Formats: sequence, C-alpha cells, structure tokens
Amino acid sequence: MFQNGNGTATGIVLAVLAIFVIVVLIRSVRIIPQARAGIVERLGKYQRTLGPGLTLLIPFVDRLLPLLDLRETVVSFPPQPVITEDNLVVSIDTVVYFQITEPRAATYEIANYIQAVEQLTTTTLRNVVGGLNLEEALTSRDQINGQLRGVLDEATGKWGIRVSRVELKAIDPPLSIQDSMEKQMRAERDRRAAILTAEGTKQSQILTAEGQRQAAILAAEGDAKAAILRADGEAQAIQKVFDAIHAGRPDQELLAYQYLQTLPKIAEGTANTLWIIPSEVGDALKGIGGALGNFGGVGGAAATSGAGAKDVAGNAGNAGTTGNNPAGSANS
Repeated sequence: MFQNGNGTATGIVLAVLAIFVIVVLIRSVRIIPQARAGIVERLGKYQRTLGPGLTLLIPFVDRLLPLLDLRETVVSFPPQPVITEDNLVVSIDTVVYFQITEPRAATYEIANYIQAVEQLTTTTLRNVVGGLNLEEALTSRDQINGQLRGVLDEATGKWGIRVSRVELKAIDPPLSIQDSMEKQMRAERDRRAAILTAEGTKQSQILTAEGQRQAAILAAEGDAKAAILRADGEAQAIQKVFDAIHAGRPDQELLAYQYLQTLPKIAEGTANTLWIIPSEVGDALKGIGGALGNFGGVGGAAATSGAGAKDVAGNAGNAGTTGNNPAGSANS
C-alpha cells in the first residue's frame, strides 16, 4: 500500500512537470505574422522589436506586448461642429489614413495614438476652417485636406506614425442655410435658362432675318436678270423689225396706211370714253390721198383729197387741243 502511494505521488509530480514544460514552451516560442510588430520587455524594460517570423523568449523574464499592425489604417471620426469665418456652424466628417512606421515610438511616446490623432484632427480642422467662409469651405476641400495632412504628419512624426491622407467625407451646413442655398441655386438655374432661351430666340430671329434678306436679294437678282433678258429680247425683236422694214424699203403711202390701221386699236376697250386723235393723222391722210390720186390719175381729185386731208388734219389738231394734248396742238 505504501508503494501505491509513492506511485501516485510520482505520477502527480510528473504531470505537474509536463504541464510546466508545456507552459514554458508556449511562453518561449512566439510566431509574429506578416505586417505585424511586437515589442519585447525584459523585466519591465524595452528589450527589442520583433519582426515577422518565429522567435524565442525567456519565460517569466521577457514579456511580449500586444502586436502592432504596420498596415495603413483608415479611421473615420464622427462629425465635428466647426464655426466658419462668417459665424456659421457646419458639421464636418473626416477620414484619416495613417501608418505606424516606428513601433517603439508608437508604444512609448503616446498612450493611445488613435485618440491622439482624432483630437489633433479636430483641433487642426477647426483652425483651418475657422479662417474660411462657408462658400470657401465647401469649394476648397483639397486645400483643407492638404493643410490637415501637413499639420498631422508633422505632429505625429515623433509618435512613429505617418499620416498619408486626410479626407473630408461631408460638410453639412445648417438646414436653413441649405434651404437658402437650394433657392439660390434654383434662381441661378432659372436665370441661366432664361438667358439661354433669350439667346436662342435672338439667334433664331437673326437667322430668319438673314434668310429673308438672302431670299429678297436672290429674288431681286432674279427679277433684274429676267428684266434684262426681256429687254434684250424686246430689243432684238425691235432690231429685227427695224432691219426688216429697212430691208423692204417701204414708201410713204405704205407707212401712212399702216398708221391709219393702227388708229382703231387706240379706241379698243370698254373703259375708253374719250378718243384723242393724234396730230400726225393729217400727214397720214395727205399721204393716203396722194396715193389714191396717183392711182386714179385724176389730178383734181387728188387736190380735193389733199384739201380734205388738210381740213381733217386741222380738225384733228383742234381735237387734240380740245383733248388737252399740247403736243397735238403744236403739231397742228
């Protein structure tokens, strides 16, 4: 029975030793993942910085602090109220991109680097936006981002943190200002639409007037060319008639006869109530009388016809004078 007691005690000791060895191995062997860094303290003092891979620690002497992420970190901070230069309170939502470059400085130079970056972003944002009015703050995001990044990167450099980018997610003015801005933009769009409509109407009227002017010019040119062509045609026709008359060599009697045949055409038409006999009809009648006298061979008849023609010519001249024809009176 004594032997059984010794065997049990030995088994317990061996089990305790096995557990101790396992614990020592667990605390001695550590694996650091990629893009991570570990800070090792030996007896409470900084000893070294662990990189990715397998490492050995001295159990109960070395202590591994929580691992630090070396990748670029994106932190979105809650909206912060900021007063602009024109005394308007706007709510600005920021996003900061930063990366740990010195794990030792990020561990021992600052207690909570994320909170520190947030507070530094808030104060810097208020300083930058406080010197701008609302319109400049809404339209100068790149300028604000650049100023914030410069100030944050300079301040966080001693903490082992590099700020790569700072972005403004949203700039929300008060609701009353938003309503005023919407009304202003609506009025501006209405004004632009009215200007564009007026410009379109103006251009349309100008083009219409230009088209009408060009059409009138072309119509006038067409009429002028047509008149010239008609005049040329009439001139050629008159020239041909004139050439034909001169080629035929008509005598005085034929011309007088043709003249008398033309006289009845003067009285054609229902609206003619007054017929004025030209003063030249006497000369035409004398020519006709002479021609008839020569044709009949009777000298006395010819003389009588000539006298009658002269009387008719005189009467015609009187008729021309009665018809207010000064030219006929002069010819008589």
